[in-house]
Amino acid sequence: MDPPFNETYKTLLYKQIKNTENSVPQTPFSFHVTAVVEEVELPLIDVSRLINGAKKEREKCKQDIASASREWGFFQVINHGISMDVLEKMRQEQIRVFREPFDKKSKSEKFSTGSYRWGTPSATCVRQLSWSEAFHVPMTDISDNKYFTTLSSTMEKFASESEALAYSLAEVLAEKSGRKSSFFKKTCVRNTCYLRMNRYPPCPNPSEVYGLMPHTDSDFLTILHQDQVGGLQLIKDNRWIAVKPNPRALIINIGDLFQAWSNGMYKSVEHRVMTNPTVERFSTAYFLCPSYDAVIECSGDCPAYRNFSFGEFRQQVQEDVKKLGYKVGLPRFINDIY
Repeated sequence: MDPPFNETYKTLLYKQIKNTENSVPQTPFSFHVTAVVEEVELPLIDVSRLINGAKKEREKCKQDIASASREWGFFQVINHGISMDVLEKMRQEQIRVFREPFDKKSKSEKFSTGSYRWGTPSATCVRQLSWSEAFHVPMTDISDNKYFTTLSSTMEKFASESEALAYSLAEVLAEKSGRKSSFFKKTCVRNTCYLRMNRYPPCPNPSEVYGLMPHTDSDFLTILHQDQVGGLQLIKDNRWIAVKPNPRALIINIGDLFQAWSNGMYKSVEHRVMTNPTVERFSTAYFLCPSYDAVIECSGDCPAYRNFSFGEFRQQVQEDVKKLGYKVGLPRFINDIY
């Protein structure tokens, strides 16, 4: 069932590798920050107020969303419109698909070629290794899936409802940053967005290996449904904090594109997933992404970032990961004029 982590990465896991210019690139500061404060609850927002609340309640809800996106880059939502029944079915279906033999998963015809991923092909040291596997699925794979199964129908339901929630949140954030709220429905259409099912197997070296290495998300925003195992951590006030799971809530986090588009008003925050020595962890994420030719224009009179296309951004990320072993992201696109 598990991918061949030990066999493939035995050199990284069991041998000492010297950190030299010729072998392991200098890793970012966040990779070396190990101190974690106590488990905390993210800001919790009842988004039903956006629809059912009086005018003052709607405005307060919008302010709460914008404030959490500025101060944390992460928040939780309840009464979000996705039923617990759909969320539980999604969890059960992804458990079923991940429990299949590794050879079958890696050659699965359920989704397009390359959807199944595991480990970190570019890793040159143990801190660049992610002890996880995933199905990274384009939304069109779900809509056009010729294998009508409980998995595909459940994914379609989860994806459609996540899409509606993402548009709603993005429109609020656009409004509060003074931008056009219609931008997202025009730019982030179904065939440019993704769903990702994650599994984090038990890891024999939990103190040394990440479930998912520190990173920011390369999208506008992410909607995450996680189980109750825990392991998600994010940087707040230059320290890693552990996110306390909430069975009723979905986690929302701001991506790089929203940080650039809002001229740094909203924060794309570095986060990671820690491994567990005995218990596997599951999560499902929806990514609100534009087309590759969509141009991200930074707002304001003094834009912090130059204009760039999503395709250009993705290409730079891939080049950095291949060369350095980790993502650099937005610092590559800082506007030098100001």
